[in-house]
Amino acid sequence: MNRRVLMLAEMAVMLALSVGLSYVRLFRMPTGGSVTLAMVPLVIIGLRWGVRAGFTTGAGLGLLRLTLDAYVIHWAQFILDYPLAFALVGAVGFFAARPYLGMVIGFAGRFLCHFAAGVIFFAEYAPEGVPAGVYSATYNASFLVPEMALTLLVAPWVYGRLQGALRSTAGQSS
Repeated sequence: MNRRVLMLAEMAVMLALSVGLSYVRLFRMPTGGSVTLAMVPLVIIGLRWGVRAGFTTGAGLGLLRLTLDAYVIHWAQFILDYPLAFALVGAVGFFAARPYLGMVIGFAGRFLCHFAAGVIFFAEYAPEGVPAGVYSATYNASFLVPEMALTLLVAPWVYGRLQGALRSTAGQSS
């Protein structure tokens, strides 16, 4: 099979899996944000096919989430909170040899996008006396840190199993 076709097929499957997993909320924060395993397929694509595939799949996930469950008040907030935030998780592709570092950097990029959108566009929701930056950091970290921890635990295990299965299948077809 053509490698490009295989890559595109895997990207589509992992994108669909990410969307599905985004609806399996392990827990939802009282003020918003949920902890899911939706980033695991995105991380796998980044590790398996590189940063370009990871960025593209992440941006696709952001755009799909935008159409399915979004809150947009400004075009810049739309870019920060949806395609850019999720595309940056694909940065793991830059660090295929150091996947844990790549996942942390990818989640840091996602956090910074959501943080900036919170400070710029959602400061009015901060409780009186709480600076917008503190509110945004606390709000976003409340669900992104646990989601990152779960992804750090699950994604390498799934990726290792997938790679082992692919090697086994390749050996059988030879």
